[in-house]
Amino acid sequence: MNKHALTALVREQLEAARRSSAGRSAVTVYGGHEKALRQTVIALRAGTRLDEHENPGDATVHVLAGRVTLVSGPDSWEGSAGDLILVPPARHSLVALQDAAVLLTAVPRAHTV
Repeated sequence: MNKHALTALVREQLEAARRSSAGRSAVTVYGGHEKALRQTVIALRAGTRLDEHENPGDATVHVLAGRVTLVSGPDSWEGSAGDLILVPPARHSLVALQDAAVLLTAVPRAHTV
């Protein structure tokens, strides 16, 4: 598929996150293990988080709906719909301040120059 309706994916993933006991849902829209670039729509119910994890390489978080905070050590960056947050090259977590959906774009270190 050469085109994705992100608005529809956001709606679907937010509905799935609201139904999920974990409060989150995700779908890869491009890439995977066979590609360098990977793009994933991640939806989080308000108050849920992606626990602290390593940064696998170059990455950005584009907030598609709601509000989130990306936390890395003592630093944090809040984003709302339309904001692009650069993921630092360090351990970090993502917290949903409201029901939110983001587009995570990442290129693992093995593929970066």
